[in-house]
Amino acid sequence: MKNNKYDKGIKKRKKVLGIKYVNKTFKNKNLFNEDFQNFITVNCWHELWNNKHLSDKQKSFNTLCILAATNKWDEFKLHIEGALNNGCNLHELKELFLQITLYCGIPTGNQCFKNAMTIFKEKKIHINKEMQKTKKPS
Repeated sequence: MKNNKYDKGIKKRKKVLGIKYVNKTFKNKNLFNEDFQNFITVNCWHELWNNKHLSDKQKSFNTLCILAATNKWDEFKLHIEGALNNGCNLHELKELFLQITLYCGIPTGNQCFKNAMTIFKEKKIHINKEMQKTKKPS
């Protein structure tokens, strides 16, 4: 199922989630899951993520809120990386997680921060240094 929408979806998916992750996903594609992968590539990554009314950064914020509120933690971690790829800085993510904590509860907020710390460690992000570099806007 190769077409223009599919190709545009793949391009956006790689931009947000990273080439390594997407290539790994497609390496594991088989006759059982390929229709699903094609479906989300066209409908999610092309039709939704290529829509121009919200920025990729805003879509990342929205996605993180939805995933946290619905306890989808594996996808949440994946989309923390996507948010970083879309230009979200640590101050913005921290504020977002505080808002999630307020509206979804302390256990959910706690899980947001724990998952972020895991991703920051994996990506070798020096938190204090990074947050000092990107000063919080006044």
